Amino acid sequence: MILDAAPAEASHWTAVLDRDAAADGRFVYAVASTRIYCRPSCPSRRPHRRQVRFFTTPDAAESAGYRACRRCRPRDTELGAARRVREARRYLEQHLDETVTLERLGRAVGLSPYHLQRTFKRLTGVTPRVYAGARRMERMKSRLKEGDSVTRATYDAGYSSPSRAYDHSLGALGMTPAAYRNGGRGVAVRFTTLDTELGAVLVAATERGLCSVALGDDAGTLEAKLRLEYPAALIERRDAELRGWAGTVVARLAGDEAEGLPLDVRGTTFQERVWEALRRIPRGATRSYSELARELGRPSAARAVARACASNRLAVVIPCHRVVREDGGLGGYRWGVERKRELLAGEATPGGEARP
Repeated sequence: MILDAAPAEASHWTAVLDRDAAADGRFVYAVASTRIYCRPSCPSRRPHRRQVRFFTTPDAAESAGYRACRRCRPRDTELGAARRVREARRYLEQHLDETVTLERLGRAVGLSPYHLQRTFKRLTGVTPRVYAGARRMERMKSRLKEGDSVTRATYDAGYSSPSRAYDHSLGALGMTPAAYRNGGRGVAVRFTTLDTELGAVLVAATERGLCSVALGDDAGTLEAKLRLEYPAALIERRDAELRGWAGTVVARLAGDEAEGLPLDVRGTTFQERVWEALRRIPRGATRSYSELARELGRPSAARAVARACASNRLAVVIPCHRVVREDGGLGGYRWGVERKRELLAGEATPGGEARP
């Protein structure tokens, strides 16, 4: 990403003029005349301001055609920042049952709170507080699946009280911890199935919105998988009630995206960021896994993006079929690569195929 906002450029240029080592890792600057990029504290001769561009990461500078300075080695700064963030993540995971402030975390890894917050979010996509919350939720889910009581799972996960876990789980899981432990007990899920040119389609919803849109070879198998996912939930076929939403889903299979739909889908913070980015990809276009990772500020997280796509439970509504491999290959698809091929072909713009 290029840093082109005037206030940011002014502060970055001041840091370059001052050779401010505290700014290392926050950005790099590149010189158009030499095609070289440096860290702010580089001891080399300062260029004319009009020759300078700023980038958030070395990857962004290199994508724009610049090469790393051999004198200040800006890549080393990036590697150091990544190491500090790994240390911060490990520290948070070891202290989930405590309130870890930015000041405390910064002292543990040797960074100022401000620099830690910026660096952690740039490399992981979330703040330390959000990361710790996601790890607590993952640990609680694991304990509940293993059969622990709600109270024991709550405290083992690091929550200070059952009420805190209850509030967090409503947003992250769409249900209470007890309902999750009991396979969705007390949760009402309505569903319908339809036959389309791409095979059977199952559309399921809770009172909050769509919770599943699945594609398959036959409706019976799709229904069985839904019941397996929520073994204790109240699952009922409601064809007439879901006719409108199901019609919109079928229209989306044909490439019509005129109508929005309420969604009830929960994932980790990173998964939800990926799913939101997927919904911004326009019809007739595609993105590679690495392109999407760079868009999210995580250039090295292409595999994590692929895993988030594979975890998507709302076929077509969250269009993970629009993400392909870097070489233009289709990559994987939860509901079958041939269906992915047909979806992309159907979305091709009138002037040609969708961009690989």
